[in-house]
Amino acid sequence: MPIDAFHPEASLGRTVPVRLGAEDLPALVRFERRANDDAWSEALLEAALRDEDYAVWGVRSANDSALWAVAILAYLPFDAELQSICVLPDARRQGLAREMLGWVMRCARARGAERLLLELRQSNLAARRLYERAGFRIDGQRRGYYRRDDGRGEDALLMSRDLVRGD
Repeated sequence: MPIDAFHPEASLGRTVPVRLGAEDLPALVRFERRANDDAWSEALLEAALRDEDYAVWGVRSANDSALWAVAILAYLPFDAELQSICVLPDARRQGLAREMLGWVMRCARARGAERLLLELRQSNLAARRLYERAGFRIDGQRRGYYRRDDGRGEDALLMSRDLVRGD
């Protein structure tokens, strides 16, 4: 199946996922502001949509075409990096992030990536469980990488998963 095709396991009235383009920037900016406490700027989102070494995937509601989930994948030589995966608060805990993660892993593998890399806040236990269940392992950490509301730093965990040796 081509990477840009609809996901065969669509559920809950969703079509999963579609590749977003420059025309989707306004919807993507609205989504980021609603879904992400540390939202990407409009300029960064626009750059990701236009850069051929990035893929921005979205899940839209079948009813009103609003974005429910977004994943941003950067392609590197030999690897891919999951730069962001986010689901609207009202759509969480329904397996959407797991579906999106599986999709981006297949996309990265199809593009020739040998590993998928990512980083996350140490305090993001739900995301960490998701990644560990998908076979990701902690490779290291960056001390004080993220800024918290109180001005202090929070560590980033660096994780990766081999894409060559199987699922």
